[in-house]
Amino acid sequence: MPVDPEILAANGRSTDRIRSIGERLTDDELRHPVGEHWTVAITLAHLAFWDRRALDSLRRCVAANEPAAAVIDVVVNDLSLPQWAAIPPRATVRLALEAATETDAFVATLDASLAAAVLTASPRVVRRHLHRNEHLDEAEAALGG
Repeated sequence: MPVDPEILAANGRSTDRIRSIGERLTDDELRHPVGEHWTVAITLAHLAFWDRRALDSLRRCVAANEPAAAVIDVVVNDLSLPQWAAIPPRATVRLALEAATETDAFVATLDASLAAAVLTASPRVVRRHLHRNEHLDEAEAALGG
């Protein structure tokens, strides 16, 4: 396996957390606030967006055979909030799970040397569990669990 099996396992565990949250929470719980402006559903929409961004970046890396991450301004989260808030809560579970699953599968196909180069240049593009778990921890803490 070209990518460190522990990275693949950690990514898979975070995808499983998305699945678990989606299966056990009601729509009302998905609307539960997480911080000042976010809800659990917005957290999932955010994760779906950033997993898709990581997948696009990885595809660019494969095409160029070197790290080639897209440049995205940090304000994208604030600018995306209205769209994420408009997504029905249950749909955010589907979006987050689809994006995580597709990204995990693509990470597993990376050539070892390219994976190492991308890990050096932009570790969170490959180690998706780091970003997912950060927000899933916040969402679960907000729900009291």
